[in-house]
Amino acid sequence: MNQRFYSLDVFRGATVALMILVNNPGSWGHIFPPLQHAGWHGCTPTDLVFPFFLFAVGNAMAFVMPKLEAAGEAAFWQKVIKRTVLIFLIGLFLNWFPFIKYNDAGNIVGKPFDSLRILGVLQRIALSYFFASVIVHFFKVRGSFVMSGVILLCYWFLCVAANPADPFSINGWFGTAIDKSILGEKHLYHGEGIAFDPEGLMSTFAAIVQVVLGYLIGNYIVQKGKTPEMLNGLFAAACVLIFTGFCWDMVFPINKKIWTSSYTMYTTGLATLILSLMIYLIEFKNSRGLWSRFFDVFGKNALFIFAMSALLPKGLALIRIPNGFTIDGKPKFLTPFAWFYEHLCKPIFPSLPNIGSLIYALCFITMMWFFAWLLDKKKIYIRV
Repeated sequence: MNQRFYSLDVFRGATVALMILVNNPGSWGHIFPPLQHAGWHGCTPTDLVFPFFLFAVGNAMAFVMPKLEAAGEAAFWQKVIKRTVLIFLIGLFLNWFPFIKYNDAGNIVGKPFDSLRILGVLQRIALSYFFASVIVHFFKVRGSFVMSGVILLCYWFLCVAANPADPFSINGWFGTAIDKSILGEKHLYHGEGIAFDPEGLMSTFAAIVQVVLGYLIGNYIVQKGKTPEMLNGLFAAACVLIFTGFCWDMVFPINKKIWTSSYTMYTTGLATLILSLMIYLIEFKNSRGLWSRFFDVFGKNALFIFAMSALLPKGLALIRIPNGFTIDGKPKFLTPFAWFYEHLCKPIFPSLPNIGSLIYALCFITMMWFFAWLLDKKKIYIRV
């Protein structure tokens, strides 16, 4: 049954908008708790954004895969491999951009490749998309469901078997040693104070399942169509997934940074629940308006707008605006976006810096929406 689901576009766009919002606060030191990632175990609203996007990637696959497979084996592999490589390279490009930086002496120097982070958000999307596509292609619907369970259980087993005494801590998790041996310590993320990559190779296994489950949910929607039976099935599936995630959390903690199996189940359940609500409101009650239009335009150029949200701050960081002097007399500088935050957003509530930081984030997301709206108005859709 080939039906258009506008709610899926809105869901994807809302996810992209929230990804941009949480990645661009005015100050990383002043963020409201719901807009921060969990310190380690646990799950905040911000921790839902990335898995929701992978879930949306799987939803989209349910509409695209039949066409790819109908085009033949060669066309399938050509499309999947090309898309995987492009998304991965874009992610690598974003990590390296703008290729130059200011050193401590204030001189412009090149950013060396030998310390470039190899992995990242787009790289995880690329790898998860590729392996999920392969699983769906070879194992079909029922086999993909079984493979998802096998992968999640095997990942749990590997975590525990590799270090039974301390399997789920940042220092005890087995995946970092593998990332270091394959990629090298200098090519990993160091934002946690040590060489540890939250988009590491081993934790990608459970992220792959996130895409596969998104595909299975999307395929169910396609097969059942806009019927009450479909909506009831989605709600029931959401409850089962959330309950399973909570139960698994007792022995395999919900954790985004090592993307645990319980985290995959729990966040997929929440994504399914929210998607079922959107389908009810948009498809059954025809509740559309400015709110759906706002998110819809993000979904039409999702990867491009997300990439732009990273490129703009990095590129403009090369512009330095004088901002006084340090105690020892050295000049201080602000980037254009930092100047906007310090001089326009922060002063609105000087005693409440979290609000100023949020105002900046809202201004930034509004700017990104304007770019997305212009592209949509001109019917420009940049696909990968």
